[in-house]
Amino acid sequence: METHSVVIVEDHLLLSQAISSLVNSFNHFNVSYLCSNGQELINKLKANAKKPDIVLMDINMPIMNGIETTLFLKNNYPNIKVIALSVEESEDIIIKMLKAGAKGYLLKDVEKDILETALFDVINKGFYHTQNVTNILINSLNPEYKNNQNNLKEREIEFIKHVCTELTYKEIAEKMFLSPKTIDGYRDSLFYKLQVKNRIGLVIYAIKNKIYNI
Repeated sequence: METHSVVIVEDHLLLSQAISSLVNSFNHFNVSYLCSNGQELINKLKANAKKPDIVLMDINMPIMNGIETTLFLKNNYPNIKVIALSVEESEDIIIKMLKAGAKGYLLKDVEKDILETALFDVINKGFYHTQNVTNILINSLNPEYKNNQNNLKEREIEFIKHVCTELTYKEIAEKMFLSPKTIDGYRDSLFYKLQVKNRIGLVIYAIKNKIYNI
């Protein structure tokens, strides 16, 4: 497995060095260099410094903060993936950072193994979100997700309830006296409407919105 390069953008030198030592202790990750703010990172990139796979980005920094820097990277170096590493727990800040293009958001008191997992997931999956950030995304970035239950048709709700059982899609079609093709249409429509990607997503939606009780 190849080694992935990481850059740390953090204005507190001791903390930056500590994070660097931690990342260098992980298999397949190596810190290329440290920057004290976003402008320093941009200057290095423009001067043809090595482009990292991942940037661990602080938010509150002088000269150029993490949100501004992340947005710049998204627009100019889209292959560089940003993970926010901050003390900020404000939903507003988290949302701004994710909208700017961050692929993950971690607090600085994060456990070592979670940081390592986040690095691997961002490389392999393209993102890493803790449950807290996932909830914020659902509630704030996609407010329609919360409100879509009001737009669900009676038969769609019936379908979702069946999805929460052990029935196969074919068996659900038989239960609802519909063709398998129609059931596939219900499924694909709900995936799009509720912004979920699979059956598990439908089940989570049903439980959160009390369509189905465990």
